[in-house]
Amino acid sequence: MKLDRTDFEILRLLQGNARVSNKELADANGISPSTCLERVKRLKNNGVLRGYHADVQPESLGIGVQAMISLRLRQHAKIDFDVMIREMMNTKEVINVYLLAGATDFLIHVAVEDVVHLRNVVVEKFSARYEVAHIETSLIFEFQKSSELPNYRDTVEE
Repeated sequence: MKLDRTDFEILRLLQGNARVSNKELADANGISPSTCLERVKRLKNNGVLRGYHADVQPESLGIGVQAMISLRLRQHAKIDFDVMIREMMNTKEVINVYLLAGATDFLIHVAVEDVVHLRNVVVEKFSARYEVAHIETSLIFEFQKSSELPNYRDTVEE
């Protein structure tokens, strides 16, 4: 899908505030609300705009500890990565799964109640898997997340 300056600006504004009204989006871009609505629909239908998200305080959901779990696997040739990722994402405590190049094969972001819960997840969900050769867990003390993805398009496709 070809994006123009207006599309990029709509995406930038939505990343900063997914609840911005269509009228505000249109005004910020100097276009009519109906044109803006059609552009947002086109961005959704073409998979550019993948969804809207709420930023929820973890503690309000009983999350007291977050961690990154690094996994190194035994034999890559016999592993169906898609199946493994799907299984990990179906684990309640898993927030994100990253398939990596290098010494670590997977980096898994988990959110749990406490360190006992973390230990149980590591042992029962990951260490017990035959495919796993090495596991390392790092506690997250705090983190910041950018609300906007960087735009590396040097030229705008018209």
